[in-house]
Amino acid sequence: MRVTAVGFDLDDTLAVTDRPRATLLSDATNAVSAPALSRDDYLDAHSRHLATETREPIFADLLPEGSDTSSERLTEAYRDAILDALTPLTGVPNLLDTLRQEYRVGLLTNGPVVAQRGKIAQLGWEPYFDTTIVTGELEAGKPDRRAFDALSTELGVPTEETAYVGDDPEMDVRGASDAGMRTIQVTYPDGPDPMSVADAHIDRQELVLGLPDLLSSL
Repeated sequence: MRVTAVGFDLDDTLAVTDRPRATLLSDATNAVSAPALSRDDYLDAHSRHLATETREPIFADLLPEGSDTSSERLTEAYRDAILDALTPLTGVPNLLDTLRQEYRVGLLTNGPVVAQRGKIAQLGWEPYFDTTIVTGELEAGKPDRRAFDALSTELGVPTEETAYVGDDPEMDVRGASDAGMRTIQVTYPDGPDPMSVADAHIDRQELVLGLPDLLSSL
């Protein structure tokens, strides 16, 4: 069946941070004199709060009881650190313009509403998508099928006619595949290993120029 729609992940797929996330988390905790937090503990808490308005529930889970730093202050500090470091892949608007000549194009990104909408606004990409969805606005986040079904509904295209492009093996590749979509895994140095369940793989440096031809081959 021909692909008629393309969905994208955001973080580490279309945009990256110019410093490691662990460093940004450390910068944020230092900025508000909060206790040191590990990136692994943050990711674990983040996975429990994919359908929230802000990161406050994440940091409320992580901060020790009686901490002098509020989860609200730490949320703001971490959001500021990420936005300051956020770097788009060169040429994404041109890629999206090219794809929209042939496909419906959407964005589905995991995370709290304020954090992810802030990234989308800073990047200025919303006009280039037919729809942008943040899982904080939904009942569930990736890899739950309901997140991918929401993307298909907004695009007006069946899941089986949609290709999803993302880097995370479980959240993006397996999640979209289990939802009935075709999947393209984005790879990069020191990133997750390529998954055999993906229909195709593409190096992130080749994404902007190589994706249109890759999609046409699915």
